[in-house]
Amino acid sequence: MKIGITGQPGFVGTHLYNYFGLQPEVERIPFKDEYFESEETLQNFVKQCDVIVHLAAMNRHNDPQVLYETNIRLVRQVIDACESTNTKPHILFSSSTQEDRDNLYGKSKYEGRKMFEDWAMRNNARFTGFIIPNVFGPFGHPYYNSFIATFCHQLTHNEEPKIEVDGKVKLIYVGELVKEIFNHIIAMSAEQNELAIIDEVRVKHTSERKVSETLRLLKGFKESYFEKGIIPNLDNEFEKYLFNTFLCYIDHKSFFPFYLTKHSDERGSFVELVKLNSGGQVSFSITKPGITRGNHYHTRKAERFAVIKGKAKIEFRRIGTKETYTFELDGNTPSFVDMPIWYTHNITNIGDEELYTIFWINEHYNPEDGDTFFEEV
Repeated sequence: MKIGITGQPGFVGTHLYNYFGLQPEVERIPFKDEYFESEETLQNFVKQCDVIVHLAAMNRHNDPQVLYETNIRLVRQVIDACESTNTKPHILFSSSTQEDRDNLYGKSKYEGRKMFEDWAMRNNARFTGFIIPNVFGPFGHPYYNSFIATFCHQLTHNEEPKIEVDGKVKLIYVGELVKEIFNHIIAMSAEQNELAIIDEVRVKHTSERKVSETLRLLKGFKESYFEKGIIPNLDNEFEKYLFNTFLCYIDHKSFFPFYLTKHSDERGSFVELVKLNSGGQVSFSITKPGITRGNHYHTRKAERFAVIKGKAKIEFRRIGTKETYTFELDGNTPSFVDMPIWYTHNITNIGDEELYTIFWINEHYNPEDGDTFFEEV
């Protein structure tokens, strides 16, 4: 199944593209924003796709009219490209609960959805309109995608968050959203009907929190984790997702390695490695000189590497990017590095003796659902 995503470089687009990359039945058709600048290029893109997820949109602008006109134009361009090439991919459109509000952004989403429905009816095609609540998760753009992205950025960059309106917000984690989109694509692909199929999916929120409550949790993460290295309780799904989101806004270059306090006397030494308010699993490894472990990433697991003996090089890189972070750790000054989700990572023994490493991860290992995907750093 060949799937393309307009708005692929954006927040949801990035997660959706990465998630599709883990599905063996999917071939991803790359998309760049500049495709909208060329009719021929956009036509070539739609011709390759069995499914198009239309995420490309403007979410904020000082002039609401510009926002409205831009979003309508992008919908029209996708429709024109399909009709001019006589192609009928299953189109999924990302709309918003803002449809119900009296603003031009909501109006652009509602009218865009109706334009796609009309296209599907005219062409006996398949269309799904997703009406989505507020989405949060790693790599969202502060001051643009969500208040959670803004708060995470501010708290990890010594800025003071400010609450504009302290209302209850209906939320869905981006990982939950992309799974729902993919499951709907699979279900629709099984339909044999050759006539138009038009779907409206009101995506249910998975949590509802006051803005002030969310900020309180994030401030707690900063106080316990950012300043002391303590892992919070991750038994609650929302709080686990929020913590994994928070970790991705830290300036990793300056934060890691996080040095631990070493207590020494005539008997030897003692170091507290992991302070946590959560469960999980603790393991250790012995690595011979020159050997590298890892080169994999996780999509949901929080994980800590703590070097207690020997010398190690830890590297990680966010999936889909080229920048690699490198940290050197020495057991003589015990320290740790935590692995953000969607970052492929490894550890190499760069010393002359055996390397001893303690690992903590927030869930027990399940070989049937290991959440471990291999990719070279």
